[in-house]
Amino acid sequence: MARNTLSRSLHDLGLSAWFGGTLANAVALNAAAGEAGSDSATGRVANAGWDRWTPVNALAIGAHLVGSVGQLRANKQRVAAQQGVGGMSALKTLVTAAALGATAYSRVLGQRVSAAGGVPSKSGTKPSKRTKVAQADVAAAQQQLDTLQWVIPALTGTLVAISSYAGEQQRPSEVAAGVSSR
Repeated sequence: MARNTLSRSLHDLGLSAWFGGTLANAVALNAAAGEAGSDSATGRVANAGWDRWTPVNALAIGAHLVGSVGQLRANKQRVAAQQGVGGMSALKTLVTAAALGATAYSRVLGQRVSAAGGVPSKSGTKPSKRTKVAQADVAAAQQQLDTLQWVIPALTGTLVAISSYAGEQQRPSEVAAGVSSR
């Protein structure tokens, strides 16, 4: 049996950074930005933090995708032959696509907020009353980001769980049972 350490490492490290970074920013950065002293400072701090995270997140996602393709190529016979592996792979692909879409849309919204400058904000994703009145489009983007900051970790956390299940499917007893039942 061949080893796939590089692709598995890229898959796992990329996914863990994507999940962990977005969760940490949602839990800590956005709330901490609210402590910046003023609504305008809050917006600047949150934008700066998320803008710094973006290139790291892009690398993490890229590593995860490269690793995922490597894992799929290395296991293509098992995907075809072992009962349940094809379905798990399809589900994982769908959840990955959803996480990518949510992340990309979040970035578009984040760029809109960041481009508006030091937009007054109660936290990283809670628009101030002043922003709701003066910049309704930016306030709407902030409100959408308030939801997406939790959707992305939920989707990537689901990917972690599916990946754990996939690892369990690779146990010799699971492989033997899945292949012999076809």
